[in-house]
Amino acid sequence: MVKKKIDNRIRVMIENGVKLGHRTMFLLVGDKSRDQVPILYDMLVKSTVKARPTVLWCYKNKDEAISNHGRKRAKKIAAGKLEVSEESLFDSFRVATTIHGRYYSESHAMLGQTYGVCVLQDFEALTPNLMARTIETVEGGGLIIFLLKTMDSLRQLHSLTMDVHSRFKTEAYDTVVNRFNERFLLSLADNPRCLVLDDALTVLPISSKTAQIEPIHAVPEPVNSKLTELIQSLSDSPPAGPLVALCRTYEQATALAALINTLADKQSRPPHCLTAARGRGKSACLGLAVAAAVALGYVNIYVTSPHPENLITLFEFVLKGLDACLYQEHIDYNIVRSTNPDFKKAIVRINIARNSRQTVQLKYSLPQYITPDDHSLLSAADLVLVDEAAAIPLKHVAAAAQKAPLALLSSTVSGYEGTGRALSLKLFASLQTKHNAPPPIKLEEPIRYRAGDPIEAWLNALLCLEAPTPAPGAGAPPPSACDLFRVNRDALFCYHKAAEAFLHRLVAIYVASHYKNSPNDLQLLADAPAHRLFVLLAPTPPNSTSLPEVLVVIQLCLEGQISDKSVRDSLGRGRKAAGDLIPWTICEQFGDKDFPKLSGARIVRIATHPSYQRMGYGKRALQQLSNYYSGDIPCLDESQDSSDDERRNGKSEDLHTEVIVPRSRPPTLLKRLSEMRPESLNYLGTSFGLTEDLLKFWKSQKYIPVYLSQKPNELTGEHSCILLHCLSTTDSEWLSAYCADFRRRVSRLFGRALRKLPAALALSLLITNHVKLDKPELSKSLIERNFTGHDLQRIEAYCRQQTDYHLITDLIAELANLVFHVKANIKLDAIQQVLFVALGFQMKDVDEISSELGLPPSQILAKFYEACKKINAAINAVLEEMVAKDMGLDDKAANDAGTEAPLKESLHDELNRAAKETERKQRKELSKLLGADLSQYGIKGNDLDWKQALTGSKQKHLVSVKSGEKRLGDDSRDIDDLLKEQDFGKKKKKKKHMPGGHSQKTKCDEIRYDEITYLEVWYEYLPLHVPVPHPRRPPSVADRSRPTCTVSAVNHLKNDFVHYSRFPVCQRARGGRADGYGLRTSRAQLAVAGLSLQCKYYARF
Repeated sequence: MVKKKIDNRIRVMIENGVKLGHRTMFLLVGDKSRDQVPILYDMLVKSTVKARPTVLWCYKNKDEAISNHGRKRAKKIAAGKLEVSEESLFDSFRVATTIHGRYYSESHAMLGQTYGVCVLQDFEALTPNLMARTIETVEGGGLIIFLLKTMDSLRQLHSLTMDVHSRFKTEAYDTVVNRFNERFLLSLADNPRCLVLDDALTVLPISSKTAQIEPIHAVPEPVNSKLTELIQSLSDSPPAGPLVALCRTYEQATALAALINTLADKQSRPPHCLTAARGRGKSACLGLAVAAAVALGYVNIYVTSPHPENLITLFEFVLKGLDACLYQEHIDYNIVRSTNPDFKKAIVRINIARNSRQTVQLKYSLPQYITPDDHSLLSAADLVLVDEAAAIPLKHVAAAAQKAPLALLSSTVSGYEGTGRALSLKLFASLQTKHNAPPPIKLEEPIRYRAGDPIEAWLNALLCLEAPTPAPGAGAPPPSACDLFRVNRDALFCYHKAAEAFLHRLVAIYVASHYKNSPNDLQLLADAPAHRLFVLLAPTPPNSTSLPEVLVVIQLCLEGQISDKSVRDSLGRGRKAAGDLIPWTICEQFGDKDFPKLSGARIVRIATHPSYQRMGYGKRALQQLSNYYSGDIPCLDESQDSSDDERRNGKSEDLHTEVIVPRSRPPTLLKRLSEMRPESLNYLGTSFGLTEDLLKFWKSQKYIPVYLSQKPNELTGEHSCILLHCLSTTDSEWLSAYCADFRRRVSRLFGRALRKLPAALALSLLITNHVKLDKPELSKSLIERNFTGHDLQRIEAYCRQQTDYHLITDLIAELANLVFHVKANIKLDAIQQVLFVALGFQMKDVDEISSELGLPPSQILAKFYEACKKINAAINAVLEEMVAKDMGLDDKAANDAGTEAPLKESLHDELNRAAKETERKQRKELSKLLGADLSQYGIKGNDLDWKQALTGSKQKHLVSVKSGEKRLGDDSRDIDDLLKEQDFGKKKKKKKHMPGGHSQKTKCDEIRYDEITYLEVWYEYLPLHVPVPHPRRPPSVADRSRPTCTVSAVNHLKNDFVHYSRFPVCQRARGGRADGYGLRTSRAQLAVAGLSLQCKYYARF
């Protein structure tokens, strides 16, 4: 075997990492790179004084050297049954080292564990989430080794097809540009703790910043004086004293002291949350808290996590805590390990038994592992601990936090574990508002490795894990002044300094405003060929050199344009291609083979800056996006500039001579919408977890719901909802048909899979104001089809308050169908509509609705009764109209009978017709005036009379001139002559029969019919409780202004009666006829009341 001298920088790099407590990263390129791992491991073992570190070896496919075959071979070598040559260095390494082989698909089992070396094989299977999970398991001074296959140039990583790319491709967009790998490769050059080597351990030129590595002296770990003081202060306070002494940092010690203080109260309290990045000691803190709970006498303690192997660290510190509290194994407690081969003998239970002062032996089941979905044991638990909560579905974590008397939650919030940031943005916020839980306890100082680790800083910068919180805005510009820009992804991921700052700003807005965030989203945004990125920017001065303020970020995915063959395979054979979420879902749900052929875009995410939320910027961005794809924003720049491809600096360069640097001239990062030609689209859509606020926002932008999943999401517990917006106003019939079918289907599902939806949210799904629905008219045949005669009688009896509402409970569903799926003249308020959705569709009872809406049951039943009366009136109106038509009555008679049929003439047409008729009358009157003699209206008097009137008048504004003519009324005899002439022309009337059974002869002083009608109109507005004045007292001036005086005076007259049958009579009236049907009065009393000269203007008897 030929020995070769290894570059001394490799050994110095490993030794410096051990001394500083920092990790070291190597990237090995070549097919034989796996054989160099034992050499690097040997250097690590010689640099440390601890035991041989364990190795985590991750791979995509089964590796015989690492898997069970390798273990069997190692056992044979150790037993001497198999000879090993000196050249087989890897076999010796396999025998002497503890290697944990893991598939990438089993990465969830790595959480909460610590290793000395991490080897990442099969680079094409790596994703950002896997990279973060595996790298963060390595302790300080350990090694992280990437194994790559042989390649002529590192730039081949730019064209390397990753496994995840198969999910990014669609039928219409299948060309992937590997921008994430390019950024990953460029970031290695800036990592001071990284060396890129070939399979002969030769340092490649990309590691230029580590060309000169000098050995350093060992740096002792600093001692925290605050931690020492805290340990000394609690030394005499068991069990806190011995447990806090096991803590490594001051933050961990204070967090443990706070948990022990909570446990000491032994009361039901809101859940406590412990959040931190990886390697901060969360699991260790929880393990010590369990030991404290055991010492404090808690009986049933349950621990849950995604996998039992995640609790290795927790149970390790439980045992350390029990030892610190002077518990002895096999005497005071026993350890129970799992017999499940998948759990690999992980600890699942610790049985504790210790004699108390009463000499009674107590058997505790402390602590016991339970699966996250086992909710039956939560009520019996005294304490529930949830470790790695972000990797557990949110509904299970919420159940543990709310059902247990006391719960302790622990997790990271970086986003690469299961639920992402949903734990911090949704669950923690909900616990604080609804259950008054304390704010989460945060641990920031690392324990697994020392502070200032360059590998941690590199990983956070690469995956944007610690994006800075968006700075509060200086001012809020009007939304109309903000413009939407299109982002060039080639420039965004080119690793330029300005581009990196802009990328981190975008991710910060994503993280702060949206809970579904993970590092994998960064690779999706960078590499997916169908994705587009838009930003709404605040207006900036023309000469500004700083980055503009980002208000809204929109990420959308182009979908559709699927061939007929793919559609037939999907419908006939059940096979679906990757991507195209909306086309495949609509095609499957509605059986429409033509919809997948359309071109559309799905808005994957829209995020608004936290300082500018609910101010109209999101709506402004969506409006401009809709205008852009509908063609309302013309493209002014026809030339499509092509950016220079500088990914290759020279064709002659190879792996050992090439220099990897960022582009010197990156393309333009932001472009206006008028500078980029849009793709041709038919619709815009979106898919999200259904919430009331989100649905209200999207419906305000004219997006129509067309699909709702019956099964909630496992991580968030929300139902996925799809909404569509047609870009063409002339071709939207298909959207109306989808919406109508969706409303019918979802109303049937409200009583089954969607019964737990809030009733207000269910109502919002049914109400669509931006699309025209073709509903059937309410007719007699429809009523007879849904209701029998007895059903209508029951509804009528309930509306008359003759029965209880339970008698029509079976008819509520049919009544709800009339309200929401039939075109009828039924106007219900919002609460009444919610009641019919809850009672009719979701089959909820009154008590459930009362607790949901916060209204008393009596008020709910009152609202329901009012709604039933309106529905019954509409049904009766339709039936009466049909009867009127059968009887041959015209529309006017039907309207007089009380029907409320819709008007045949619109208001606009009626006003136009009335205007034309009025204009015709005015012209006719004008023509009469033009031919009439107007001399009688001329001004009388000569010039002398006017001169005297102007000079002699004492009033400035009133002038009087004698006309020389006699006016009517100057002589009382004129009035008498006029009355005689009118009476002379009248014939003597016969005896008149009145409705009250009385008869009365007509006299000359008898009251006229128009005067009686005046009393009718006046008395209709008279309140019956007004006191009646004395009948014999003459009415005063004030009495004449009130109708009470006239009626009271008339009521007490007994001579010369005239019967009047139209009046309702006040029962308090005295004198005259007061039987409830008529009233008798006389002309004389009317003259006293001053009515005889006024009544003639109100004749309608």
